[in-house]
Amino acid sequence: MSFNMYVPTRILFGEGQLNKLHTQTMPGKKAMIVISNGKSTRANGYLARTEEQLHQAGVETVVFDKVQANPLKSTVMEGAAFVRENGCDFIVPLGGGSCMDAAKAMAVMATNDGDYWDYIGSGTGKGKPLANKPLPVVAITTTAGTGSEADAGGVITNKETHEKTGFVHESLFPVLSIVDPELMLTVPPEFTAYQGFDALFHSVEGYVSNATNLMSDMYAITAIENIGQNLAKAVKNGNDIDAREKVAFGNTLSGVVMCVGRVTSQHSLEHAMSAYHQELPHGAGLIMISKAYFTHFINKHVGDERFVKMAQAMGMEDAKEPMDFISMLVKLQEDCGVADLKMSDYGIKPEEFETLAINAKETMGGLFLCDRKELSIEDCVAIYEASYE
Repeated sequence: MSFNMYVPTRILFGEGQLNKLHTQTMPGKKAMIVISNGKSTRANGYLARTEEQLHQAGVETVVFDKVQANPLKSTVMEGAAFVRENGCDFIVPLGGGSCMDAAKAMAVMATNDGDYWDYIGSGTGKGKPLANKPLPVVAITTTAGTGSEADAGGVITNKETHEKTGFVHESLFPVLSIVDPELMLTVPPEFTAYQGFDALFHSVEGYVSNATNLMSDMYAITAIENIGQNLAKAVKNGNDIDAREKVAFGNTLSGVVMCVGRVTSQHSLEHAMSAYHQELPHGAGLIMISKAYFTHFINKHVGDERFVKMAQAMGMEDAKEPMDFISMLVKLQEDCGVADLKMSDYGIKPEEFETLAINAKETMGGLFLCDRKELSIEDCVAIYEASYE
């Protein structure tokens, strides 16, 4: 029942909140705005609106526009150098989880020497403590996927070592986050689904981990209800602002779940997949392995009543069996048009499974310790095999 909760971010949530950015106290005078290497942020006018809001607040801006969907360490180092060269004193990620995660890592390297991997505590990282406090971050999310606007961590890929792992430091909580569902209306259906399932799984994993508590349960089950009952609506009609808002709400709650609870090894297993296959969207990878992953734990009868409660939260009011959760999970995937995703479409081959399993355990082994029954390498391979198409 005990918990330790520290979530200091001021969050402006709701339709039209971007328009209030200029009224907020800014943590500096010159901001580097971080966007993806795609075109949508500019094309949809979100960048121009953000620049205008910051300028109204008396803040100078420069733009860094090179972040990948699975952000790379090399991009982090390039962005940190850009911050220093331009004399910026805070960072404004404008985009999805990749932009927010990359911006947090850039905030670390803008004020600390060496290589980003020097500070990573797992795998080939050196685990050095930060010598200097990272730059402040003001997060503006345009997707509902990672909850990074509400937590103190980020996930980055080291392309040279095929490691994709997280870094958490309490100084990386954004000082301010804008969660405005108006900015999410233009997300295409498939990415709405991928991101929504990532958000859902943060809370599903948080609800069945071995680190559950009264506070994490409250956030997680509410997130599961909001995402589970509204994601398909947002996928089918991107202009459904009510559905967008409820999915965004569930996503932000899921970010808090990661602060007061824990996610589990499903995330480690997927990070290994996208560490070796850069073009695989994180949410798509999670969807691919989710049925086999959660069925494994249901078969072990760890947390039976929790799977029943999640099925009820997702809309099956008369759920009585743990496998009812799998039925609701598959139904949601079908309703969102993502039930037929195939590993083979992203170049993943069965002969890689043991390598991926070992990578997951070595790179993000900490999340395996959050499972109610620890997975072996053989268990991981079996989950990949059961998921393969």
